[in-house]
Amino acid sequence: MITTLKDDVPPLAAEQACARVVLFDFDGVLIHGDAFYLFMRERYARSLWRKSLALLSVPLLLPTWPFSRRWVMRWLVRIALLGLRPEGYALAANAFAATLVRRPRLFCRAGLSALRRHQAQGDRVIVVTGCEQTLVDGIVRQLGLGGLEIMASQLRPGWFGMGIGRHNIGPRKVETLASHGVGAWQLAYGDSLHDAAMLKAAGEAVLVNGTPKLCRKMEKLLGRPPTRVDWW
Repeated sequence: MITTLKDDVPPLAAEQACARVVLFDFDGVLIHGDAFYLFMRERYARSLWRKSLALLSVPLLLPTWPFSRRWVMRWLVRIALLGLRPEGYALAANAFAATLVRRPRLFCRAGLSALRRHQAQGDRVIVVTGCEQTLVDGIVRQLGLGGLEIMASQLRPGWFGMGIGRHNIGPRKVETLASHGVGAWQLAYGDSLHDAAMLKAAGEAVLVNGTPKLCRKMEKLLGRPPTRVDWW
């Protein structure tokens, strides 16, 4: 059984109202789509030589695709960030964040409203995301959201530019929280099976825009029905 709510924030017991820890995923919860993917697409769109290099890599990438899509994606990210040092990457990411927030209907108003409401209630709000740290920091800053803790994926510098370091996704979200001393949380918002570990450990798990199929899968993984909200 899935509980569907139309309000921004699901009802919570009165005793949980103070000093709760509330987790939000970012992609698919506060923004429609994947912010880092949009950034990578922009990098390729603005650079003919990056697109050419990616095309030249196709014969090498295709045989590995059925076995390691993660490796293929890491390679494409490496090409997109080729030649960038940390300072240059930060400038590019923050510039993209400034343009991204101006796109109409890209961000989830209901999600942002829910986040602000939790802050107003005095909750400790943490954004736990697979998006890259500098990029999501820039987006959050451009949105005017203050007082947030953000735990995100990390890049690392290499000989030829920036590359994926630690991808904060799936069970790693729980590991990241633990490494920051967060061992319990009362409420968590997620939108995919990648958030299952984070949602399972929550006192209340909220699935955002879940299809009936996704809801059934999530319920099986959680061992209980998630609360479902429709945010568009």
